[in-house]
Amino acid sequence: MTTKLDLYRIFAMVAEQNGFSKAGVKLHMSQSAVSQAIKQLEEELDTHLFYRTKKGAALTKEGETMYEYVQSALQLFYAGEQALHKMKQLETGELKMGVGDAIMKHLLLPFLEAFHREYPMLKFKVINGTTYELIHLLKASEIDLAICHLPIEENAIESHPLYDVQDTFVCGPKDKNEFQEPVDLERLIDYPIISFESKSHSRHYVQRFLKSKGVLLEPAFELGSYELLVEFAKLNLGIASVVREFAHQAIQDQDVFEIPLNTPIPKRSVGICYLKSVPLSMASLTFVEFLQKHKTIERTS
Repeated sequence: MTTKLDLYRIFAMVAEQNGFSKAGVKLHMSQSAVSQAIKQLEEELDTHLFYRTKKGAALTKEGETMYEYVQSALQLFYAGEQALHKMKQLETGELKMGVGDAIMKHLLLPFLEAFHREYPMLKFKVINGTTYELIHLLKASEIDLAICHLPIEENAIESHPLYDVQDTFVCGPKDKNEFQEPVDLERLIDYPIISFESKSHSRHYVQRFLKSKGVLLEPAFELGSYELLVEFAKLNLGIASVVREFAHQAIQDQDVFEIPLNTPIPKRSVGICYLKSVPLSMASLTFVEFLQKHKTIERTS
């Protein structure tokens, strides 16, 4: 079946080749098939587009006008096809991603660096935010992917875990001798608690777990940065609720000290999230597959 676009492509080729037989050779069509296509187009437009010459065919005035528009339209189609090919080959494109500062710094940067080396032509737009903020942006289609704390209890969201992380508590040098042996959770509230802000996923996760054990978390300090949690603990302002992987360097350097617990907080995951109902672009799909394949790339600390 010959489509309208096919008819215009044949029309343009006849105009450029100044004849039906030459156009047929270029299009791998018989001269009669080319003639039939032009006849169909002329009937649909109710206009003569060509007149016969000794050398073949030439455009009528109406045909010249139509050719200007058809040529421009076909060039746009070809440009679109080329752009789509480049996107499929990841020679161009943009990936809009949401991620928290701490996850980016301590977990994602090695992935991003390796992916950029492999696909240097892709552009990245990275938006920072809490897990809840990123899920809101994802549902509003303002980002393609979110790298955040799991679990996400949203039916519209597809999520895949990448890393297991461990919530824990740390103290400063002043209190380290108080926690040489594992302690019960109830003992934590004897000290000022330094915690993430109330709207954070991490705060809710730890708070729910402690509440399930009969311990009510009432922070003395509520902060908006993982880095500040560690800094406040270093200053002996209290004990801080942190993710071990994000505080690893400070613990290793003995700037802060992890508090051993008789009942450890269950591990959770950092993972990648996207909308179930929206097909991923080639760039996004490739990045998701890259992350899942390269989970073992050494993370920064």
